[in-house]
Amino acid sequence: QVQLVESGGGMVQAGDSLRLSCAASGRTFSSYGMGWFRRAPGKERSFVAAISWSGSITYYADSVKGRFTISRDNGKNTVYLQMNSLKPEDTAVYFCARCSSGWAQTDGTQFEYWGQGTLVTVSE
Repeated sequence: QVQLVESGGGMVQAGDSLRLSCAASGRTFSSYGMGWFRRAPGKERSFVAAISWSGSITYYADSVKGRFTISRDNGKNTVYLQMNSLKPEDTAVYFCARCSSGWAQTDGTQFEYWGQGTLVTVSE
């Protein structure tokens, strides 16, 4: 069973930065694509960013492109989400997920394991 544990959330002001981390259990982390999704208050879960198994391919939601960066360290079984220039509309619970393949995917149905989420709150 794969476990994903997110950390790094918190309360910040608009314009600040945060880095989320997601630590994965298991020995096959480097074989799978990873992603970050978020659920804002009163909204459906939405795609944020994804990265392929090697880290060579990344995708971003238009709303975060240029501000967020996804990366991974396969030696540490960890994926990161660097979030810069945060806006109040970035307020959400952020979830880390492991894809069912090594590719970078944007469709949540392609992810088979999910973390519990970490809350990010951005104030004006």
